[in-house]
Amino acid sequence: MAKQNTPLSIFLKNYSDILLLLGGILAGSILGLVFGKGVEVIKPLGDIFLNMLFTAIIPLIFFTIATSIATLEKTEKLGKLFSIMLAVFLGTVIVSAVVMILGVLLFPIHQEIILSKVPLETIQESNVGTQITQLLTVNDFSELLTRKSMLALILFSFLIGFATLRSGEKGQTFKNFLKSGDEVMKQLLHLIMKTAPIGLGAYFAYQVGIFGPQLFGTYAKPLGLYYAVCGFYFIVFFSLYAFMAGGKKGLTVFWKNNITPSLTALGTCSSIATIPANLEAAEEMKIPNHISHIVIPLGAPLHKDGSSTGSIIKIAILFAMFGKDFTEPSTLLLALGITVIVSVVEGGIPNGGYIGEVLTITVYGLPMEQALPAAMIIGTLIDPMATLLNANGDLVATMLVARISEGKKWLSKNLVA
Repeated sequence: MAKQNTPLSIFLKNYSDILLLLGGILAGSILGLVFGKGVEVIKPLGDIFLNMLFTAIIPLIFFTIATSIATLEKTEKLGKLFSIMLAVFLGTVIVSAVVMILGVLLFPIHQEIILSKVPLETIQESNVGTQITQLLTVNDFSELLTRKSMLALILFSFLIGFATLRSGEKGQTFKNFLKSGDEVMKQLLHLIMKTAPIGLGAYFAYQVGIFGPQLFGTYAKPLGLYYAVCGFYFIVFFSLYAFMAGGKKGLTVFWKNNITPSLTALGTCSSIATIPANLEAAEEMKIPNHISHIVIPLGAPLHKDGSSTGSIIKIAILFAMFGKDFTEPSTLLLALGITVIVSVVEGGIPNGGYIGEVLTITVYGLPMEQALPAAMIIGTLIDPMATLLNANGDLVATMLVARISEGKKWLSKNLVA
């Protein structure tokens, strides 16, 4: 006798992975609240999970981007796709910054921030040309195989894909190799994500146990404002973007499939670590591979709605610290410009690089010794929510790119197919 499928069994079958992930995160959060700093003992479990992800991400990015370019039917599509993608990235970053500016103007920050002493990161000074060279290229192939060279790896992957496309029949064997590699990396990441409930649970325990108390201390008011505004932006504007991309169906498929990427972003505080979950979600959402395999890997280092909102709140807090007026039009316009720059130059490494903070402090002429420690602490405390907007923003941006490049009915056609 065939086993009857009940609504409960169907629900458990469809959402078992998400329920396990939520269970692991909930258990980790409770451990963090109960044991505080004692949860450091289980942090290695989270580190192991994250290290496996980071190890797999380098070949994943290479194969996904190179395969997408190599299998394009027409090279003209690439230029059009790039133009649309950059417009979407820039548009959403500016919108997120404006939303945070309005939040700060409606709920001004008026309080003295206690300056905590933290070790300052050494900033290496170099001219603009050198910085651009180091950002886009490396001087040895082995240096491509690191997260610190993410943009250089992406550029190299594009060139390999384009060279394969130009090779025609002579490059067919190599094209098949790229396709096979792409499929193998997908399967590897499926296996790694099976350990996510334990890995992310351990990471959430650490985040709650170590940083939780600080959220209710000196920085409580500005952090409360930041998390509230970002939560509003995440729910309202991401829903708006999804609706613009695919109507009611777009809204449904986005919120149905963005849970795992959201939890991965919150737990790891890394846009790059969220790339695999985003790619998997994009596949479930029926976003064409030639779009998702380009937009999502590029979005991780370049598209940062969360960094944009973070830049605004840091500027507002620093202005409050030093008694400056944040409401001046010139200040607000400059803040918008800084957010765009920060969105491009900041990497996807957890709590990594303080380029944005140094840029902000330098442009506004604030004392580095006093301002940088406060900016670093704020950056650490807002990191989970900022990463959520950064990483999940890549997913909804991919939907918008698909809508503009593939036409109004792209989602309906792909769902039927």
